[in-house]
Amino acid sequence: MRDAYHEELDSIGDGLVEMARLVGSAIGRATTAILDADLKLAEHVIEGDQKVDELQHDLEALAIALLARQQPVATDLRIVVTSLRMSADLERSGDLAQHVAKLARLRFPERAVPSDLHATILEMGQLAQRLMAKAAEVLITKDVDLALQLEQDDDEMDLLHRTLFQHLMDDRWKHGIETAVDVTLLGRYYERYADHAVSVAKRVVYLVTGEHADELQPDVQPDIQAGVQPGVQPGVQAVPGADA
Repeated sequence: MRDAYHEELDSIGDGLVEMARLVGSAIGRATTAILDADLKLAEHVIEGDQKVDELQHDLEALAIALLARQQPVATDLRIVVTSLRMSADLERSGDLAQHVAKLARLRFPERAVPSDLHATILEMGQLAQRLMAKAAEVLITKDVDLALQLEQDDDEMDLLHRTLFQHLMDDRWKHGIETAVDVTLLGRYYERYADHAVSVAKRVVYLVTGEHADELQPDVQPDIQAGVQPGVQPGVQAVPGADA
């Protein structure tokens, strides 16, 4: 019975890795769809989110069953509870990729992203995919040092997000209100997606060490902790209502 119990614990981890891989692929394909106005690809991303939802439901059911049957303690309890939280992060990441794809579908056959912002959105999409790939690796390896790196990597996404807003606030903006709204939402989707990848990594740190990631990073500068890039003036706040 103990062997079966540990196999079920392992299957929870396997499910999380599969979710991370699916949502990583989804954000990459959604980025291609939004930049190329690829309706077929957008539809595939939208439909594919159901698989992520199903994996989360299965994982939750297994975790709850383990809690009820085995009443795990210590490290095993931490694995089950933390896995439930990570599955929620990953499910929300899938939703955010789906939001990008839905915007591509909404604006088809037009492109939602102006040509002068193409490179920025592409970079945000590629970075989001890399962050989730690293989160998947952390789930597999339980590498605390690698997990802690993700928060530093996320600073790059924050900088890209600010760059996007600088374009929107520029007096030379010529693409109209509708496109400005689309770009604002896209920036928020990618920024929140990255936050969820970081959250997964932080939860792995807690799973392995029993300590929260912030407690292991005392030397992080206060302005970075506040989401402000060194040398960049604050003043543009994220748009409310696009959270996930």
